[in-house]
Amino acid sequence: MQVQNDVVVSILAVSTMSCPSLSMELDESTESRIQRLITEHPVIIFTRSSCCMCHVMKNLLATIGVNPTVINLDDDEIDALPSPSAPAAFIGGTFIGGLESLVALHVSGLLVPKLVQVGALSLGIV
Repeated sequence: MQVQNDVVVSILAVSTMSCPSLSMELDESTESRIQRLITEHPVIIFTRSSCCMCHVMKNLLATIGVNPTVINLDDDEIDALPSPSAPAAFIGGTFIGGLESLVALHVSGLLVPKLVQVGALSLGIV
């Protein structure tokens, strides 16, 4: 599945999208693909298509001014995540955690500086 505003794709689907980093090599393992995506996108959320917490994560980040890359994983692909649970947020290649961790980072005042540091947000937006 593809959505233009938020990049949403199933990781198993062979993609020829305009964003080459979301495409996959046929011989690339799920683990390798996930690691590559984590390193290529400043803010990325891995989720299941039916996960309502992902919507809350996206809304929180959108309120701040960040449009994360969102990857829908199949149930058998969740185990390939560094922490096998969904949703799983990564900022600057670092595992942040689920919704509770993202909200805690925001409430503590550390989320915006981290987003600025990885280039996902400029100071003029906040």
